[in-house]
Amino acid sequence: MQKITPFLWFDNNAGAAVDYYTSIFKDSKVISSSPGPDGNVQTATFELNGQQFIALNGGPEFPFTEAVSFFVSVETQDEVDYYWDSLTVGGGEESQCGWLKDKFGLSWQIVPTALGDMLGSPDREKAGRALQAMLKMRKLDIAALKAAYEGA
Repeated sequence: MQKITPFLWFDNNAGAAVDYYTSIFKDSKVISSSPGPDGNVQTATFELNGQQFIALNGGPEFPFTEAVSFFVSVETQDEVDYYWDSLTVGGGEESQCGWLKDKFGLSWQIVPTALGDMLGSPDREKAGRALQAMLKMRKLDIAALKAAYEGA
């Protein structure tokens, strides 16, 4: 059993958010849900790629901020594009350096593993070029990051 589970407080659209997230991430499912007094989902437990979450319709008191985000590690540009496009559709907002907010206001980072390898390189000049390239991007572009890293 997972010991720490992210608990997501939504205003009044937890059910829609759970449906949205489970449609985007493979190997995802709704584990359980319970209705509120209005018949809509009040709470739901769901899983995205093996990670459990709990969603609650708690009202407007506590909106999401960038202080908490979910980091999605990907291998290919196709994966970057898929998650970026899926999570920004319908009112999401692009931000800098691979960050975005989805239509519910939840922040995500879509980051290729290659970027971590480049930034962690012992060659600080190459790492610095990759960092500078990343700082100019919204959605991360693996080929452009590699080109900057290599000094091309």
